[in-house]
Amino acid sequence: MTGISALGPYADWLKAFHVISMVAWMAGLFYLPRLYVYHTQTQAGSESSERFKVMERKLLRGIMNPAMIATWIFGILLVMTPGMVDWHRGWFHVKLTGAVLLTAYHMFCARWRKGFLNDRNQHSEKFYRLVNEIPAVLLIVIVIMAIVQPF
Repeated sequence: MTGISALGPYADWLKAFHVISMVAWMAGLFYLPRLYVYHTQTQAGSESSERFKVMERKLLRGIMNPAMIATWIFGILLVMTPGMVDWHRGWFHVKLTGAVLLTAYHMFCARWRKGFLNDRNQHSEKFYRLVNEIPAVLLIVIVIMAIVQPF
């Protein structure tokens, strides 16, 4: 086997690692805005605020970024595996759009972290509570597309 057809025997492993990395990424996407909710309740420069800054940095850089990258790598390898995607059906395009939107959300979370890091947060506790629902909605769409493949 040569080229992308060589990925065929490893498809189940690729799927497993894609799901594992996606679960780690989603955990971070759910938790980081929750940290922001709590961070808004602290005084800038306080010991609590500084502790949240460390937690947010470690979560984003140590877990979320590597998990997002791994999710994309394993997803791309799956797409390159012959027979994994029927390009004439729409489910994959919806799933891919959901993954791109999750990535954009991830980038917004990183930008919001920089606001906290510089003691210049621009958003309220309520804002972070609301945006914390975005990854759940996208997760539902993505999983339904991947498992049910409705169209």
